[in-house]
Amino acid sequence: MSDDASPKREAGFGALLFVVALVPRLWAALAWAGEPVWDGHYYDFGARRIAAGLGYSDDRPMPGGHLAWHPWCHYPVGYSGMLALVYRALGAGHAAAAVANALVGAALAVVTWALARRALSERRARAAGLVVALHPGLVLYAALLMTEPLAALLTLFAFWLAVRDSRPWRGLTAGALGLGIAALVRPQALLCAPFLALVTPGRRTRALAAVVACGVALLPVLPWTVRNCRVMDGCALVSTNAGWNLAIGAFPRATGRFETLRSSDGCRDVTGQVQQDRCWLDYGAKQVLADPLRWLSLVPAKLGYTFDHESFAVEYLHEARPDSWPEPKRERARGVTTLVHRVLLAAAALGGVAFPAARRQRRDARVQAALLAAVAAIGALAFVGDSPAFWPLAVAAAVVPCIPLPGRPDAPPAVLLCVALLATTIFTHAVFFGEDRYHVVVTPVLALLAAAALRRPRDTVPA
Repeated sequence: MSDDASPKREAGFGALLFVVALVPRLWAALAWAGEPVWDGHYYDFGARRIAAGLGYSDDRPMPGGHLAWHPWCHYPVGYSGMLALVYRALGAGHAAAAVANALVGAALAVVTWALARRALSERRARAAGLVVALHPGLVLYAALLMTEPLAALLTLFAFWLAVRDSRPWRGLTAGALGLGIAALVRPQALLCAPFLALVTPGRRTRALAAVVACGVALLPVLPWTVRNCRVMDGCALVSTNAGWNLAIGAFPRATGRFETLRSSDGCRDVTGQVQQDRCWLDYGAKQVLADPLRWLSLVPAKLGYTFDHESFAVEYLHEARPDSWPEPKRERARGVTTLVHRVLLAAAALGGVAFPAARRQRRDARVQAALLAAVAAIGALAFVGDSPAFWPLAVAAAVVPCIPLPGRPDAPPAVLLCVALLATTIFTHAVFFGEDRYHVVVTPVLALLAAAALRRPRDTVPA
């Protein structure tokens, strides 16, 4: 076969993967999409306002009965902004949003495959893309007006931009700009910016590169920050829910998952969104400092709510269209999505473990065999325990690839950037609170790490 046959073949696989991912998402979205509920209601509302030329805003009743335009930024603007473009082009309907979400999900499968190609063999990279394409939870998510697939797409695309460029500084700059755009959908994407330094050689260079990446990542965010400073009651980098989330994870009624805050909990006399967020941030910080041991004791529960199961998509669709999801169907669907998530998480925990079969390096093989046994024990306890706890597998998936143990498989920048996304997600929800929808952002990372499981140390391609 000629030298140019391989690129053509890979382009063909990418196109096929896109179709394989798109078809079930379109079917699910068009069959089950309903009235947006929960946070989806606000994303849809914001998108309709932007599409109508009213900006990211709502209307507030004023004395005399008239309504006044009021700027808004409680939720990040990025997803609503994307939907607004779709609504302007196709009309503000459920079908238009469903098509947009299906396209995002299909693109996510292709980007996962493209990123995996920078770290794994072609066979393993294709497996990672196919897992994302056919993952039942991600397929169902196409029917939801929620941010997680778009946030994952933009973040992984930023990683791909960073690792594909033969000139490290140019790749770092492109990746940082991509993360800045992703931050408008999910502000936590900014936490990944310093890890882009992994694409540059040398420790001293990487220290400088981390600082540069953080600065460049802020550039796409700054215009929105300036807007907030100009029209809100104070400055907000992207949105005004960080303080709210910290308070939810720290106040006396905290359980580790979402709980509704009331004014009686601590912030009675506030008016503007920024003032409210700062009040809750101060309140949450005081709660943490007043009893740090209690706050730390909630971390396992927070991570458990984030990683132990997967039911949000089914519950969202049930809330939107209860007649379409009778209880038996609802239970079966939750069982399937949860089982697939748990199996994928268990496989991902092996992403930093090599196949322990190298006879010429017995010490390395013994170390990797012991590591395999340890991860398998964690997984066995999770599956057979009375109270399933799968979040330790997520922690293992984030930690093991970073440990320089003898005989470990190669960990090129593409893998380590994915590990950084997983680690920052774990950190974020250990600090704030957990819900299973938050792990959807890292499901493609789990697919890539699962595809990397039990490699031989040399079973990689140059990044």
